[in-house]
Amino acid sequence: MIYRVKEQEEITTETTDSLKEIVSTIIEEVKLNGDQALKNYLKKLDQVEINNIKVSEDEIINAKKQLPQTLLEDMQFSIERISAFAKAQRETLTEFEKEMLPGIILGQKVIPIESIGAYVPGGRYPLLSSAQMAIIPAKVAGVKNIRVCTPPTKDGIIHPAVLYAAHLSGADEIFASGGAQAIAALTYGTESIKPVNKITGPGNRFVTEAKRQVHGEVGIDLLAGPSEVLVLADKHSNPTYVASDLLAQSEHDVHAQGTLVSTSQELAEKVLVEIENQLKSLPTSDTARESWNRMGRVFVTETIDEAIVLTNDLAAEHLHVHLKEAYQYLDHLTNYGSLFLGEKSSVVYADKLVGTNHILPTKEAAKFTGGVWVGTFLKVVTYQHIHEEGVKTLAPHCVRQSYREGLIGHLRSANVRLTNELDAKPEQIQETKPF
Repeated sequence: MIYRVKEQEEITTETTDSLKEIVSTIIEEVKLNGDQALKNYLKKLDQVEINNIKVSEDEIINAKKQLPQTLLEDMQFSIERISAFAKAQRETLTEFEKEMLPGIILGQKVIPIESIGAYVPGGRYPLLSSAQMAIIPAKVAGVKNIRVCTPPTKDGIIHPAVLYAAHLSGADEIFASGGAQAIAALTYGTESIKPVNKITGPGNRFVTEAKRQVHGEVGIDLLAGPSEVLVLADKHSNPTYVASDLLAQSEHDVHAQGTLVSTSQELAEKVLVEIENQLKSLPTSDTARESWNRMGRVFVTETIDEAIVLTNDLAAEHLHVHLKEAYQYLDHLTNYGSLFLGEKSSVVYADKLVGTNHILPTKEAAKFTGGVWVGTFLKVVTYQHIHEEGVKTLAPHCVRQSYREGLIGHLRSANVRLTNELDAKPEQIQETKPF
């Protein structure tokens, strides 16, 4: 049973086409004019004029001086937690070499990507955690060149906390540039910014569209949209906790989506009342209220099985299970960006510092991908080393299959290693016929 579902904002074809055209124009401008295009867009879109878009060592030192000691300590704590989890993930990716059959040696190597671009969004709040999430796993993976782009404030400088967080997390170069133009610069390069192999990090719709357009020229992590949270609850859940979790994500953006799936209509009604109560004292209530009123959803199901089916179908970015004995549902839940088991496991801990990454799939992409992790910055590649004994095993099969497919060049490449002759004899082909 659906208890409350609000009409969601529709993105028209006209709007989508306009966005594509704007972003395409920005990308072409950066490709043609490099640094000057970035400076022009800083003046036009950010209302600031900057001579050097690359951050200097002096600017990094100055940024640190502006930060309170408690912030530096908190920053160090979160970096340690995120690094520790990324290192644990890296240990699960192993190399191996094995003789699969006599003379046939196959192996796997794990190689870091050489260079990545980390996009760190600006906006209303200094998102220093976004810098950490995009940079630290890449550093742990062993990426040699990490280039960061982030928009400056109206004062023409990168927010000191964001700047120093990026530096402390392992950025090699930091540039004051945001939006689609930064994505173009990281892809094609400018006088100041060298092109990278892969771009990661969240951003607004212009950044996301730019990543979509350059994908193929460069690798990307994923196309993340506005924040999402789905709370799965029952009659035992605490409505105060549930409401606070929904509003925590709603305050991100007016397009953010909070969803409640509950087996209890009474609980659902209490949560709706609690949301209104909490909004009265929430400093970010203008954004959170608009987000909840526009995008918020409440579903009430008859059984927990129905709730789980619905939850898996909605495939939310953040899935917070407030059910009693939440851990027992770990294997039943399959589609989510990141899973939070138990009412104490607030999503905001992962947003900031628990260690798991907060760059996650949205818009049901969790049905086919996970979020950013240390493996995002690694290539798992294979190799083979075949000896004479292996040729005797492989070549006869390969000759016949190549003949079936009509690929005689393939046949010759296999057969010459078996018989020192290019073409196979009739007895090698046997009864095989081409397709």
